[in-house]
Amino acid sequence: MLDNKQPQTLKGMYINGQWVTPAATFDDLNPSDGSVWAKAPDGGAAEARAAIEVAHAAFPAWADLMFQDRARLMLKAAEVWEKRQMDFTAAMQAEGGGWFGKGMFETGYVPEVFRAAAAACYNPIGEVLPSEHGKLSTATRFPMGVVGVISPWNFPGILTARGFAFPLAAGNTIVLKPSEDTPYCGGLFFAEVLEEAGFPAGTFNVVTCSRERVAEMGDEIVENPLVKGVSFTGSTPVGRQIAAKAGAHLKKCCVELGGKDSLIVLDDADMERATQAANFGAFMHQGQICMSVEKVLVHESIYTEFLEKFVARAAKLTIGDTTDKGNVIGPLINDRQVARVKAQIEDAVAKGATLALGGGVNGRFVEPTIITHVDPSMDVWRDETFGPVAVVVPFRTDAEAIALNNDTEYGLSAGIITRNEERAMAMARQMETGMCHVNCASVNDEPHVPFGGTKSSGVGRHGGRWSMETFTETRWITLDRGHRPYPPVF
Repeated sequence: MLDNKQPQTLKGMYINGQWVTPAATFDDLNPSDGSVWAKAPDGGAAEARAAIEVAHAAFPAWADLMFQDRARLMLKAAEVWEKRQMDFTAAMQAEGGGWFGKGMFETGYVPEVFRAAAAACYNPIGEVLPSEHGKLSTATRFPMGVVGVISPWNFPGILTARGFAFPLAAGNTIVLKPSEDTPYCGGLFFAEVLEEAGFPAGTFNVVTCSRERVAEMGDEIVENPLVKGVSFTGSTPVGRQIAAKAGAHLKKCCVELGGKDSLIVLDDADMERATQAANFGAFMHQGQICMSVEKVLVHESIYTEFLEKFVARAAKLTIGDTTDKGNVIGPLINDRQVARVKAQIEDAVAKGATLALGGGVNGRFVEPTIITHVDPSMDVWRDETFGPVAVVVPFRTDAEAIALNNDTEYGLSAGIITRNEERAMAMARQMETGMCHVNCASVNDEPHVPFGGTKSSGVGRHGGRWSMETFTETRWITLDRGHRPYPPVF
């Protein structure tokens, strides 16, 4: 198991099945105390280009490999990952600032991504179509080539695996650039796992860089003509840029972006379930989840009771360095995130909002914060927070709750708590979100489901057959048996 008391030695970038010693490194920090957790490889366009070229060279053999052989390798990766779950959890606590329980959740989830990707290898890859002239007419999916994957820091295990596992299983080769905040958990750890699992050289490559070189390396991955598709999970502003560049080059792109997600608590809700869903949804991993509950919309008849019990539950969450397993609320990932969250809290208070709980900021640690008396003029109502902050707002009718949910440029996920399932399903159909969960928080994911949002929350879907559809191309292939007539003049 990793010893987080000493700075880690990372092997280098992983290109063509080899660990490449970098010419330069950057400080990979522990967000809890600002100490240097590791010296990470600092590459740029040249390293990304080299990885893309070897991935391109490896593509024909990987695409031609029998589907069951690709599936076996994915299953082997799941086995290796499970064997190393404590290594990942320790690294995630120190490099990512995550709670021990969050790390264990990720380590349990990621093997299922690999297994779902293995299962996808056995799914149909096309269909037989009717033909006017008796041809054998087929629509068949083929892998595209090199897929560039840019993954985030908040759930570096799950969101990285989801980004590359299905495209890789489909027969594409991968160049992965993890976040500069989690280069190991979101990238180089995966290289170690897939190397041990025996993936052929060049099929899976990892390049890393500092924040100062993100644009250089990212542009190469998106714009290099050998890259045929791009998978990105991250912020909406960056996602817009990546999608625009991919579109300019006519490349397929799946971008899963930010959210301003609601939990709607109806008047017949089970109060225990509602407050627990709000607490988990708002404060799991310090609210640093695209699906986090940032707006709790509560029917006016139970508003006072709900708020009292929500505040009491949230007040019990322990805050501190997450290398201590007892601390549930850890640090925000960096100072930029702290400044963003602090500014939203201060703006809300200055405009008349009330702090029902929290609001304190100590270094990178932000207290679980519940805000009431919020109106649309406040940044905390309009902008994604990505921190441990939730606003609680009353509503009178189901239609008003739907309108409050939809009052945002985002449309990722939502939750509805009620004993009336028919009522909830009717509401869900009117909500402008890619996902909605009845009697559960907005934070939900499974490897095989269509994960993604509407509006400014992204384009495309990750997961299961939806990933396979995104990162393959469909070809129409026919076999004529001499029945199609040509005009006599020819």
